[in-house]
Amino acid sequence: ALETLKMFEKKDSRVKSAAATNLSFLYYLGNELAQATNYADLAVNADRYNPAALTNKGNTVFANGDYEKAAEFYKEALRNDSLCTEALYNLGLAYKKLNRIDEALDFLLKLHAILPNSAQVLYQIASIYEIMEDPNQAIEWLLQLISVVPTDPHVLSKLGKLYDNEGDKSQAFHYYYESYRYFPSNIEVIEWLGAYYID
Repeated sequence: ALETLKMFEKKDSRVKSAAATNLSFLYYLGNELAQATNYADLAVNADRYNPAALTNKGNTVFANGDYEKAAEFYKEALRNDSLCTEALYNLGLAYKKLNRIDEALDFLLKLHAILPNSAQVLYQIASIYEIMEDPNQAIEWLLQLISVVPTDPHVLSKLGKLYDNEGDKSQAFHYYYESYRYFPSNIEVIEWLGAYYID
């Protein structure tokens, strides 16, 4: 894939931008941040209005821990394409990292309106409600999430933990036990179930 895309580097600016965008993404996936950054810069310079190129550039900056600058690239991508789902999602994550929780929630809820069955979006919204110390809302969003991915042991144990914190032992047991059924090696879940049976 890398060799094929490199053949397009010398073409006109739109083709060059598209090839560089894809190369940047491939290097990013391979955790080669220096190369990903080089190709992201090349893609943005070739076509400043390419939302995917701007998102990739934001991703490389995000990976280096500069969440404020990453958010600027994601916002620019959204100015060029207001339905760029990757930019919306990553902007929500950047604001979450910056502890700008209300803004993170706004962008993730906008994305949820576009992608109502996205497991990642549902999980992030639940996580933000948990940070906001609103366990009832966190539980609501996690329940929506398990309707999309009913066999995810991590989500099931998270539900068990939230119900346990709320004092609802029977619901906590139900979700911890379901989590155990799908992933019987989670020590935290085994410890909770053991303590439950002792009680």
